[in-house]
Amino acid sequence: MLTKKKKLARKEIKQDKLVESYYKSLKFFEENKNKILIYGGILVVVVLAVFYFINQKSQTNETAGLELSRIMDLYDSGAFLEAIEGRQGTNIIGLKSIVEKYGSTENGETAKIYLANSYSFLGRTEEAYQYYSDYSGSIDMYKATSYAGQAAYHSVKAEYKKAADLYLSASRVSKDNIQRPEYLLQAAINYISAGDKEEAKELLQSIKDDYKTSAAFASVDRYLLQIDQ
Repeated sequence: MLTKKKKLARKEIKQDKLVESYYKSLKFFEENKNKILIYGGILVVVVLAVFYFINQKSQTNETAGLELSRIMDLYDSGAFLEAIEGRQGTNIIGLKSIVEKYGSTENGETAKIYLANSYSFLGRTEEAYQYYSDYSGSIDMYKATSYAGQAAYHSVKAEYKKAADLYLSASRVSKDNIQRPEYLLQAAINYISAGDKEEAKELLQSIKDDYKTSAAFASVDRYLLQIDQ
């Protein structure tokens, strides 16, 4: 005698599907386990390599920071040549060596700016320009210094439009930079020399409106008068 088929409950249907999915997954793994194990191994290696790289980079950056801290007394005292070359017989290796060894780290990038400044103070403008141009760190203050250093180089070369544009770039890195009004002033001065008086006037007016307490403010009227003559 045929009996009426029992209607499966929703829960049982879900369980059946779960079992079916399990066996499908198992079958897929059995058929492809070699590939899965290879790819899984590759993924583990990649993850470990990334972790190792990040860890090593962090440690290298810390070492660069330590080396940089050792040189700062020489730099701050104006011993720029010694700051560049280091002090023989001590653990002070010098800014040039720090850049060579750790230039790809953030602290190594910072060392580039101090190295460029040191060359600039010594009148070695070509070398200064090289390191200002090479800066690629993420610290706003040093980004602006990099642009300004390059700008000063082009200004000395009488490449006033280039200089003005770079000073303007320096001013735009951060509105909180205390050097911003000075960068704007230098940009304006170089635009005047380049013959772009309208751009210069606009920048000078912005200093007059927004930076009344800055040192740059004191020079604004003199240059505005020069433009109007």
